[in-house]
Parts: sequence; C-alpha cells; structure tokens
Amino acid sequence: MTVMNMIQAINSAHDVMMERDSAVVAMGEDVGYFGGVFRATEHLQKKYGKSRVFDTPISENGIIGAAIGMAAYGLRPVAEIQFADYIYPAFDQLVSEAARMRYRTAGEWSLPLTVRSPYGGGIFGGQTHSQSPESLFAHVAGLKTVIPSNPYDAKGLLIAAIEDPDPVLFFEPKRIYNGPFDGFFDRPVTPWAKHPKAEVPEGHYTVPLGKAAVVREGEAVTIVAYGTMVHVVLATIEANGIEAEVIDLRTILPIDIETIEESVKKTGRCVVVHEATRTGGFGGELSALIQERCFYHLEAPVQRATGFDTPYPHSLEWAYFPGPIRIGTAIKKALED
Repeated sequence: MTVMNMIQAINSAHDVMMERDSAVVAMGEDVGYFGGVFRATEHLQKKYGKSRVFDTPISENGIIGAAIGMAAYGLRPVAEIQFADYIYPAFDQLVSEAARMRYRTAGEWSLPLTVRSPYGGGIFGGQTHSQSPESLFAHVAGLKTVIPSNPYDAKGLLIAAIEDPDPVLFFEPKRIYNGPFDGFFDRPVTPWAKHPKAEVPEGHYTVPLGKAAVVREGEAVTIVAYGTMVHVVLATIEANGIEAEVIDLRTILPIDIETIEESVKKTGRCVVVHEATRTGGFGGELSALIQERCFYHLEAPVQRATGFDTPYPHSLEWAYFPGPIRIGTAIKKALED
C-alpha cells in the first residue's frame, strides 16, 4: 500500500494496465512528453515509448474518432480529453459510434474504449474549464459513466473501466485531484471539507462498475452524492450532527439503484446532491427512481441541492458550488416535511 492522491492513483492505474496488457495505449493533448496538464500520465511515455503514450492534435473529435478505430481493431485506448468542457466536438463520435458499436453489430464487435477527462470546478476555470456534463452521457444507452470521489476508488474504477469491453466515460473531479491542497494551482481546493490522500495498493485491483458505496451509515436521512460532493456532504452533516446515511454513487450509469432503495426504505427521507446545474441534472433522474421505488416508504419529498441554472461563474465559483448552507437547507426540508 502507498499513500496517493487522486492524480497519483490515476497514473498508477495507467502504469499497471500498460504493464499487464500491451494493447493498452494512452493518447490525448499533451499526455506524452508533458504528462498531461494535471500530470496524470507523467513518466509513462518515457517508460512505455511514444507508440503507446502519445500526443494528439488539438481535435477532440479526431482524438475520439481515432480511439474508436483503435478499440474496434483490438487495442484498449485510454483517451484523455484535457477538460470535460472540450468534449462536445466529440459528442457525435461518442453517441453515434462508440455507444452503438455493440448494438449495431449484433454483439459481434465490442469497443473497449476509456475516455478520461478532468471535470467540475475548483480551479477558478470559469465557463470553459469547469463544467459537469455527466447527465448528457448518462442519457446515452451504450455508455458507462464513472465519477470517483477518492484515490482508492479512482484507481480501482479506472482499471475496471480499461478492462471493460464497452466504452466508459471516466470523469475526474479536479477539485480533489491533489488532496487538501492543490499543488498545481497552489491554493486550497475547498474551504468546506477535507480531501485526504488515501492508502492505495500499488498493484492490480478493481472496484466494480455499477456498485455504489455506503460511506457513512445513519438512520435519519439518506444523502446520495458523487465526486467532490461526497466530501462536502460529509463535512456538512458532521458539522451539524446529523445522523445521515451517505451513499457515494461512484458510477452514474449503470446506477446501483438497489443500494439507494435499501437505504431510503430504512430512513424514509432522501437528499440528492450534485455540482452540475439543477435543470436536466442527474439528480432529477435519481429523484424519479427513488419516488418510483420507495413511494410508500417516503416521509417527505426527495430534495435536491445542486449547482445553479447559470453559466459557470469565474469569480463567484464558491457561491456556485452546493455548500453547507444549501445542502443543510435541503436536509432540513427533508427532515421537517
């Protein structure tokens, strides 16, 4: 076991899989010599060579289009989109080609493609470096969407994604990349919560896709979150002495609705938290599923604490994030109704 932050865990996952499987390649803007803008692929080109870790042109649809072709012919490409905000030019390739491959070939072809991308806020990146587009991809049948909240899960989930025979979107919350302080930007990543490093196995292991984690048990209310928001939720309930059960989704699609259902039937109350904008956000789908499956057990309407329905602000980034006040208000409504 080695203490790692999330960046180091992601780098380790690359290293483990590239050593185990010669079909695994890493590609994207600046991932080679430079090691990625956040250093997630640092030193890998030197170790495995330019034919397996290589830079691409600044063309997201080209990156994903090439990666789809590689995956269709037997490689296991791990393609990095430098920021999730840049993924939209590749949306057609992901939706019309990657997600459809198994279906359009009646199961004859699979597409073992992993697309990594830093996502969400925390670095004062404004509207072009801070978006959370997970709900767009959760809508697409044939894609899996993963968002880790800690270094241990990040490595295990990424290895599972690379080994998966179908395409996986792997969104990395850059606000918690480097533990309690972000060395790349040299500023605190949050005033609200601790994001400690974690002990991570150096070798191969997996965290199964589609399985949520109960990170804190409680009886009063169920809180469902993922990514950075898991830590903010934990800080909020600990500061207020709330006996909440906290579920880290880990995988947005496929969703582990059974774990959520079991918890909500126990507590009778639920709050969903995510950083993305409220309207059309994944919290709406979660709320609907919980209502459908737990209607006779709910003591109050499902509440949501989310980002605002605005373009992502720059100077007002911390006001945009769901923090203790907004999350606390949603919990209060769920408990009082």
